[in-house]
Amino acid sequence: MKLLIDEEPIPLLPSLVHLVGINGALVMQQVHFRSLISKNVRDGHRWIYKTYSDWTKEFTFWSSNTIRRIIYDLEEKGYLISAHHHNRMKIDNTKWYRIDYTKLPVSTFELEQVTCSEVPCAPVEVKQVHVPELGKPITKELKESLIIKNKDQVEINLDVAHSVIDYLNDKTGKQFKATSPATKKLIGGRLKEGYTREDFMKVIDLKASQWMNHAEFNRFLRPSTLFSITNFENYMNELAVVQKPKKRLVVLPMLDFNKGDEHV
Repeated sequence: MKLLIDEEPIPLLPSLVHLVGINGALVMQQVHFRSLISKNVRDGHRWIYKTYSDWTKEFTFWSSNTIRRIIYDLEEKGYLISAHHHNRMKIDNTKWYRIDYTKLPVSTFELEQVTCSEVPCAPVEVKQVHVPELGKPITKELKESLIIKNKDQVEINLDVAHSVIDYLNDKTGKQFKATSPATKKLIGGRLKEGYTREDFMKVIDLKASQWMNHAEFNRFLRPSTLFSITNFENYMNELAVVQKPKKRLVVLPMLDFNKGDEHV
């Protein structure tokens, strides 16, 4: 096959695109390929670990925020499984990934190549995949640890904080930082109360629709206002009212009681 530019291609599977979209298909294929050469076996599955910074080196045409959104979408749909508990240190938030092949058509991948009945597994031969078509394999994984100094910060789900702030910035055009201690504390507090990532995004959508085009309120589209303990609960209650289905008004036909007297 002759390419327009002489460089290693990233394969794109049409059947996978129909399932998860173009971006998701590219990420899934690379996770699959990395799994084939991975020696990290946990619970009978091959796992890979990568930081978002690592992914940007592989997908140089995407920002880390874009990659984070793609991975989150795959996780939400159940195609990609991620975990932190394989790390040796609890404060290490490096993410591990594997594909849930049960979500895919049987013919999409050869399942025996990436699952193991015994631990450790025998090394997978590179010839089982078409290396020239998949690009250069990364044989040495780079692991970066994020050390959190404050005990409160350890309990915060950093992935949720990043995705929520990214969503807020995309929605409002602002540049808040998910690494801000105050912001992480606010988001972590609401997560401890049982709210989810989707709840944060719903609140952002609600208040952005109300305040974006009003100069006097636009400045309140910020984490300190949206995610405070009192405001967030009020906004969630406001959402419940907005989303509550309206009762249909049933109009009964008018009865003409005079018609019965016509023949009297």
